[in-house]
Parts: sequence; structure tokens; C-alpha cells
Amino acid sequence: MDIAVFIARRIASDTQQSFSRFIIKLAITATTVSVAAMIITLAFVNGFQETVSQKVFSFWGHVRLQIYEPGKALVAEESPLEKNDTVINALKKTPEIETIQTFATKSAVLQQQKNIEGILFKGVEKNYNFNHLSNFLQEGNWPDFTDTLYSRDIVISKPIAEQLGIKLNDSIKIHFIDAAGGRSNFRRLRVSGIYKTGIEEYDKLFAIGDLRLIQRLNNWETTQIGGYEIFLSDYKAMEKVNENILNSDVLPQYWVSKTVKDIYPNIFDWLGIQDVNRDVIFIVMSVVAMINLITCLLILVLERTRMVGILKAVGGSDITIQKIFLLHATYITLWGVGMGFVFGVGLCLLQEYTHFIKLDESAYYVSSAPVKIIWWQIAAICGGTVVVCFLSLIVPTLLVRTVQPVKAIQFR
Repeated sequence: MDIAVFIARRIASDTQQSFSRFIIKLAITATTVSVAAMIITLAFVNGFQETVSQKVFSFWGHVRLQIYEPGKALVAEESPLEKNDTVINALKKTPEIETIQTFATKSAVLQQQKNIEGILFKGVEKNYNFNHLSNFLQEGNWPDFTDTLYSRDIVISKPIAEQLGIKLNDSIKIHFIDAAGGRSNFRRLRVSGIYKTGIEEYDKLFAIGDLRLIQRLNNWETTQIGGYEIFLSDYKAMEKVNENILNSDVLPQYWVSKTVKDIYPNIFDWLGIQDVNRDVIFIVMSVVAMINLITCLLILVLERTRMVGILKAVGGSDITIQKIFLLHATYITLWGVGMGFVFGVGLCLLQEYTHFIKLDESAYYVSSAPVKIIWWQIAAICGGTVVVCFLSLIVPTLLVRTVQPVKAIQFR
């Protein structure tokens, strides 16, 4: 057996109480806390970003096609465009594109008795895939499109329903605003469902109904719509797909393609800040772990100065003695990393199944802290911590080279 490995094991198994034993426990605890904090931070940031992003994507898709109108807000009534099957069939050949759906919006005012609230009525067609929104439906059902003229169902958000005192199946009056003519038309619609996304920008603005009603109010042809929503199989390909659409010749003149990030930059900029917070925690926790381990190793070397002197006196090389302390410090690191993995992953799994950490949904868009564990990232944290700490521990072992055997043996 390698003499360095043998001595390192004996030192590690020494149960004699000493100041160094306390320092070792402190170093293991600090490493445990650091690794656990990095794992928890990464899982919570991943979960938070994906959960909020998917809420946005579920409501609007990943990419939108509509008429190019530079002077108009991105979230507003659209100018009509003609359905174009040639464009849609060409886009469907893109591997990342999953579904393409039509939509249109129109400004309106909900009225229930003396209470009113401004909304943006989002019209969809009967073949609209509501599976993307199924998690948000709190009560009732999505609109029924069996009426030959247009569906008289409407789905409103829970905050609006509570604000106006509206209940499921209530008949409400909705005034549609004609911005150009300065007039309004009203219809009586039945509340068939109540939804809640948790995103204030949606819940306080949008109601969902039949696209044919918007076509009728705007005097559009049945082939005219507000735009297309494109859903992708992987949201990470959103920028690439949008760039490919813009650079291709498939879009007719005056059509424009935009990602949802372009439409709601405030939400995604806020999500991007979480990456900064994650990086800061990573740096701080890594520095804490390294400082504690370096301090621990220095104390171990100083406490065993006599042992170093004796080993040198009997012919032990500096490299062999350095190896002893490096192996011992690596043992401490592995214990800390292993315990950090257990505590970090354990807490994340506990949150995933119990949701015991609650959040203010109006501020954070979610009612409980979401968690997403990506195992290769966890392995990278553990492996990276071991490697970084091992490399940083090489420097304090150089103190061994300065020890003189005669003075060390006399050291008390």
C-alpha cells in the first residue's frame, strides 16, 4: 500500500479530540452548506424560470406572425391579415414547429351591474388547442364553438371575476370598442369558464372567446384573422426559428415575425436577473468552501509539524508528505460534498412534492417555489467543487517544504 495513503487514512480515522478535529468538522459543515446552497439555488432558478416562461408560452405560443405596424403597441388590436395556407404549410416543414394557431384581439369593456372593467378579448377558432392552457382553467369549460354564427361563451380570469362579482354561467354584457369610429357594440355572453395564470399582465387583461365574433364586429371576411401563434417543441429554439422565418422568403410583404420575448420583454428581463443572483451565490459559496478548506489544511499541517519533521528525518520526500495532507483534505472535501448533495437534493425533492415554500403569486407569478432538478448540473456542481477545492489545497501544502526536521521534532 502507498505509504501516503496509509498515513492519510490513519489521520482521518484518528478520533482523539483536538482543535484540528473541531476545524475539520467546521470545514465539512461549511462545504456541506456551500454545495447544498448551490444545488438548491440552481434547482430553484431553473424551476422558476421554466415555470414562469411556460405560462407565457402557453398563452401566446413562442413566435407570433402578424401585420407589421411599427407605430402600434405589440399588445393591441391587430390589423387583419389574410389566411395563407402556402405560408403555413411551408412553416410546418420546420422540425421545431409543433402547432400553428390563429387568433385576433379586440378591445372591450365588461359590465356586470354597475361594475365595469376594460379587457382585451382574444378570439380563437374551434380547432384551437386548449391543452396548452388546461392547467390554468379553474372552473367550467372552454368556449363551445357549435353555434353556426359565433359562440356566445366567454372565459374570463379569476381576478376579473372576483372584482366584478361574476360567477360561472353568469350572463354578462360586453361592450366592444370601435377605436376608429369612436362607437361601441355590446353583446351578451355567458361565462363558460374562469381561468387564472398567476401572471397579472394576463389575468387583468385578457378574456377568451370566439374569433368569429371579432370578424363580425370588425366587418372582416371569414379568411381574415389577427395573426398566427406558433408553438415549438423546444422553447430554446425560439430565437433560431424566428430568425430563420425572418431571413426566409416565406413571409408575404408587411408580415412580421416576433418572439414572445420581444412582446413581453419585462417578464423575460426579470427572469434573466435570476441568472445574476445564481452566479453571485455560486461565487460566494465557492469562496467560502475554499477558504474553510485551506484554513483547515493549514491548521492540520501546523498541528502535525513534528510528524512532518520525523517523516523528513527518516527519508520522506516533500511530495510524499504533501500527498498525505492533500489526501486527507480531499477526504474532508468528499464528505462535505456528499453531505451537501444529500441535503440539497433532499430539500429540493421535499419542495417538489410538498410545496412547503409559499410565494406571493401577485409578485412572483407562482404560488409556491417551483423546483427543477437537472441531474447533470448537480453532478457538475459536485464534481466542480471537488476539483476546484483540490487545486486550491495544493498551495497550503507547500508549507511542508519549509519545515526543517531538527526544529520540527523539537516543536511543541
